[in-house]
Amino acid sequence: MAQVPQRFFDALAVRSWCGLALRALGRAREEIDAINVYPVADGDTGTNLYLTVESAAAAVEAVFAGHEAGGGREEAPAAGGAGARGAGPGEAGASGGPSLTDAVQAMAHGALIGARGNSGTILAQMLRGMAQVLGGRDGGAQADGTGLRLALRHAADSARQAVAHPVEGTVLSVASAAADAADGTEGDCGAVARAAYEGARAALAATPGQLLVLRRAGVVDAGGRGLVSVLAALVEALTGEAPEAGPAAYRPAAPLGGAHPRVRTAPLDGAPARERAAHPEDAPACGEHAGPDAPADDPGASGLPGTCDLPGAGPAFEVIYLLEADDDAVTRLRERLDALGDSLVVVGGDGLWNVHVHVDDAGAAVEAGVEAGRPYRIRITHFGQGDAHTAGAGHPPRARAQRAVVAVVPGEGLAGLYSEAGATTVLARPGEPPASGELVEAVRRAHAREVVLLPNDAELRHTAAAAAEQARAAGVRVALIPTRSAVQGIAALAVHEPGRSFDEDVVAMTSAAGATRYAEVTVAEREAWTTAGICQAGDVLGLIDGDVAVIGADVTATARTVLDRMLAAGGELVTLVLGDEAPETVAGHLEARVREAYLAVDTVVYRGGRQGSLLLIGVE
Repeated sequence: MAQVPQRFFDALAVRSWCGLALRALGRAREEIDAINVYPVADGDTGTNLYLTVESAAAAVEAVFAGHEAGGGREEAPAAGGAGARGAGPGEAGASGGPSLTDAVQAMAHGALIGARGNSGTILAQMLRGMAQVLGGRDGGAQADGTGLRLALRHAADSARQAVAHPVEGTVLSVASAAADAADGTEGDCGAVARAAYEGARAALAATPGQLLVLRRAGVVDAGGRGLVSVLAALVEALTGEAPEAGPAAYRPAAPLGGAHPRVRTAPLDGAPARERAAHPEDAPACGEHAGPDAPADDPGASGLPGTCDLPGAGPAFEVIYLLEADDDAVTRLRERLDALGDSLVVVGGDGLWNVHVHVDDAGAAVEAGVEAGRPYRIRITHFGQGDAHTAGAGHPPRARAQRAVVAVVPGEGLAGLYSEAGATTVLARPGEPPASGELVEAVRRAHAREVVLLPNDAELRHTAAAAAEQARAAGVRVALIPTRSAVQGIAALAVHEPGRSFDEDVVAMTSAAGATRYAEVTVAEREAWTTAGICQAGDVLGLIDGDVAVIGADVTATARTVLDRMLAAGGELVTLVLGDEAPETVAGHLEARVREAYLAVDTVVYRGGRQGSLLLIGVE
């Protein structure tokens, strides 16, 4: 369904932006991870940005859900989802939905508490800077182009102030260029957002010329690349059109002196790619290792003080924690941590802060937080090993199973079916998709050395990929099978064989899922543009492989049309999963249709419970 443009920046636009940004970062996550060479080549910038925005989007959704539960009328599309016609600019607050102030404050708070890594922490501060401007504008009802320009400028300035030693050629340069481009633009919010995006793209393409470590590796800045995706989502949220990403912003620059960019190798099972320099002498240069190509006064030669991508050089740990403390204590903390390490970013305010620093003495960094206030959600990552530790952990792990399947399922009935087949399940209730943290927790509950992950939803693929990356960092071998529906997951689970080798099992399950076409019959909640035409609230929609193919008035008739179209290409097995609200007669009617019209095709029926859709159909 098409995204409807928003002429003003209001609560609905914030919701849409967060959803679209999450989707964009999900698509670009692996690419961004692959070009992450600065300040540490640990290959996680894309994942960290995704997790940061995921937390922001979840916070915004919680605000909308809270207003709905309180009796407010809400007609907006779900974050990043369908473009159905909702309230006009400024109407959300008036009709009982959240105001712009509610939405941007939730976005900023969610990003703050969920910020991961250097770039994620900087992005959180940018969102906080925008919230400080937009949250108090005109009572928080909406913002025009002038308000968005001011917000983008304050976002860039706030992010730069949060970094102890700003370096050009990083996400800070891209953010400043976006704000500069917006400053010189007249017009509505869409025009301002597009100008900021174009300015960011141009700045991103210039980053290899500003930072030697990028030029040697032949890549653009990873954090800046992520910010460009976030700004592209802002353009789409405000104009309804996704900007075309020209190759200039993303084409890696030629490496200096013929040096080889990092080579990525990935095993068949989907385990994390391991990055290495093609030759030791070709590793990204920094500090005293900069070599003869580095000008003595080039700030990109060493980047942040003490940072080096060569093995064994630079700080050994990344330390991140949330901190409750007053402003004066945080000022002293900045000075203390600046002396301990580098890549220091402290963001937040109003008593709650997110602290990020790279150090050799992780204990000292945590102790400094204790002296300043109350640190919690402490996360310490060893760059040499890539494993993360949470403060307080220390119990030896219990024995693990060899292999497990973790699956996201849309209803209690399917959860029982999957569980009977031996899978660990995550229940996705209608309108409440699980976050990556829930999937990571499910992988932990499965307690296996090898895990096959079934997201069973096209919209969850990127969330699942981020969860898989986190689980791999903890030493679990994870293969993500990109199932887009629960019926594809059923097909994959049916051929799962723990006695086979992991690679063979994954190939067989992937093949079974890929050979299963899927459909869904549901009811439109609002007027919307679809691939089959314009639907009205109450229309019955038949979606085949994710696209609306049929718009009807009767559930059984629509389901029959969908099934006929699917079986026109052949099939051996039809799977029907009935939701609680499906008519009692629909399954019998479809079974009879298959028996009468399609020879040698079997039908199996399951009860899905409260699965959101009236009916799921699979054809193998």
